[in-house]
Order: sequence, then structure tokens, then C-alpha cells
Amino acid sequence: MVVQSTGTTIGRGTRVVVTGVGVVSAAGIGRHALWSNLVAGRSGIGPLKSIPSGQLPCKLAAEIEGFEAAHFLRNRKLQKVMSRDIELGVGAAALATEDARLKVGDVDPERLGVVFGAGRISPTPHELVAAAASCSRDASFEFERFDEEAMAHIYPLWLLPQLPNMPACHIAIEHDARGPNNTITCREASALLALAEGLHAIRRGVADQMIVGACGSELNPHDVARLSLGPDLTRHADPSRCHGPFDMFRDGWVLGEGAAAFVIESYASARRRGAQIYAEVLGVAGGADGAGDENARQGIGLVRAITASLQQAGVEPHELGHINADGKATLKDDWIEARAYHQALGNSAERIPVTGLKSYFGTFDAGSGAVELAATLLALREGQVPGTLNYVTPDPLCRLNVIANQPARLKSSLALKVNRTAMGQSVAAVIRG
Repeated sequence: MVVQSTGTTIGRGTRVVVTGVGVVSAAGIGRHALWSNLVAGRSGIGPLKSIPSGQLPCKLAAEIEGFEAAHFLRNRKLQKVMSRDIELGVGAAALATEDARLKVGDVDPERLGVVFGAGRISPTPHELVAAAASCSRDASFEFERFDEEAMAHIYPLWLLPQLPNMPACHIAIEHDARGPNNTITCREASALLALAEGLHAIRRGVADQMIVGACGSELNPHDVARLSLGPDLTRHADPSRCHGPFDMFRDGWVLGEGAAAFVIESYASARRRGAQIYAEVLGVAGGADGAGDENARQGIGLVRAITASLQQAGVEPHELGHINADGKATLKDDWIEARAYHQALGNSAERIPVTGLKSYFGTFDAGSGAVELAATLLALREGQVPGTLNYVTPDPLCRLNVIANQPARLKSSLALKVNRTAMGQSVAAVIRG
């Protein structure tokens, strides 16, 4: 237990709440736009427009339209060293702090921290074209010339926008946040793990407020080409048929981009500031499948994460009002996720309403879990859960109570949000509205 200079007692039992939500996604920029589209069943998935798709196996994408990063920056000169991922994260953080009424100078900057998730950030092809051309001779690539000639064609700060710690750095600069600062690179699990670290920073008494979240973009030409070589992208050309988590005929996911950020703080701090409160974070826990095919098949890491988060929260499975699933919409991943629910939640697994929201805004590394968390918080605030788009035929091997297409009223203010990477790194959060 720690006593702050303000006299507030901080410790393990400190209540931590969410007071700001910011979202940038194909399904809406800002919480109002996102929620409006979710409850109306409007997906942000459509034909891929940013690059030619004629030879690609998946011709769909969840691209954000109308986003201008400069609108969210106080120092616009910094945009020249920002990748698309960073811009999205900085934009989401600006919206979250605005929503929380957290202005620069209003709080102690040394007690304002940032923990943000990010993934692989690729360079754009044009950044390396001149360098590659300088090493090409007679249809061959001469590697020995790279040191001599190619480096002169590469911008000195070329690497900076690709570093995954840059979103957290730029957000801290933008909001003069001098407190704890860290980056989580755990793909879809990153946002909830960032939430966990932010929660613990507040409970340890080293921060009063934390900006947490995650960002990502899979629409860089390098990423599109790389991921198109694998089996996990949908082959559907019709957005109304693709990316239906837990549907019997699901065939994969859709590439997207986006970010979400959240302001969290102690309940006492929120009350002092007169801040609105979206929800309280009751417990967050992680787990991994470890070694062995059977552990992975059973989703042992997710089982452990769910069980531990419920124990932290003091909540029984039957008390949950809904689950916001990871829902990758591949046969293997959805089966693993469903098995984990049955093992961790027992008989309640077939009764708790489940929603999977990637069918609205696609999959985009660390950022997709953050946007899903934003949807959970908005659902708790509004008292209803968006339906799972394109869920038509239940998969008998999943046996879940999936909310299909239309919103459903909440019967409980307790929610379980989960994410799991393809390598079995998992995290679960229990949240009370």
C-alpha cells in the first residue's frame, strides 16, 4: 500500500475506472460514429481501394476514410516521422483525452503515464525504391553495393517510424505525459495487456492517470502481400458474407487498420475531477498455451486467463452479461476459443451471450483488440450489445450463444473481453458498467 502526496490511499484494492474512450476505425472515427454503426449493423469492410487487388486472393479490406492525423496534433512537424500506425494511435489518444476532459496542464504531468500496444510496422515500398535501384545491375541485385551506394538514398530517420515504441512516445510527447511509459507487442492481446499494466501502475501509486490502448495497420503493401501468402484471409468478395466469427462456413478474416485509446484512473481521482465513468476494471489476467499441440488445441492460455480474471474480479461465470470474443473467423482459431470458454466457464458457456466484432472493422494486429474493448465499454454504457455480422449458421463444434446480426439488450452489467494470438498468448478482462 502506498500513500500519495495528495493523501489518497493507493493499493491492491484501489478501484480503477475508465473515463475516456477514443476510437479510429473503419467502422467510425470517434465513439459516437463507432457506436452508431455497430448498432445499425453497418460494416466498414469493402473493396480494397488503396492498392491494386486484381491478383490478390482477398479483395476486401477495412480501410479508414476521412482520417487526417494533422487534426489531432499540436506539433504537426512530428508527423513526418510517423507511420500510419502511429498516426492512428495518436489520433485515438487525442480523442480519449478529450472525452475524459484531460487537458495538458490540468493534471500533474509526472503522474500521467502511457502504455500502448503496437505490432509490426512496415516501411512503404517507395521509401526503398531508390536504394534498391542503385544496387540493381543487369536484372540482378548486387548486395555488396548496398553499403556503398544504397544508404545515400535512404532517409536518415527512415527506421524511426517503424519502431513499435513510437506510438507510446508520440502520445507522451503530445500530452506531456512524464509518468510510466511502456509498449506492449503481443499482437491482438496487446490492448488488454496495456490495460493491465496501466491498472497496476495506478494501484502501485506511481500514476494518477494512464493513457492505454493499441494501434495497428495491416494495409501497407508489404503486409498485404505477406499475409496474402497465408491461408487465413477470407476468399469471399462480398462483404456481407465475410468474416463471420463462429459461423459454420467462416473462411477467414479481412485486413484492416485502426486504434483505440482509453484514459483510466482511480475512482477517487475520477470523482475529484468530476469525470464521467464508463466502467470499472475488475480484473485482467494473461496466460499462454506453453508447449505441446494439445495445450494449443485446448486453448490452455485462454482458459487460465479467463479463470484468473474472474477470480480477481470475484465474479462467477453465470453473472456475466456478455462476452466480447476474439473471433478471428478461422475454423481453427474459433474452435480453440470456443473450447476455452467451455472449459473455463462450464455450463454457462452455452448461455452467456457472445459477440464477435471484427466483421465490422477487420483485423489489424494490436489495434483490433483495442477497438473491440472500446465497443465493450460503449455496450455497457448503452445497455445493449451489437450483434455479430454475417453469423448465419451456428457451428455445432462451437456451441455458443452468439448474438446474430442484431443488437441484444444486456441482462447484466458485467462483461468479459478476451483476446488470443495465433501463438496462444491470451488475455481476459472483467469489466463492470
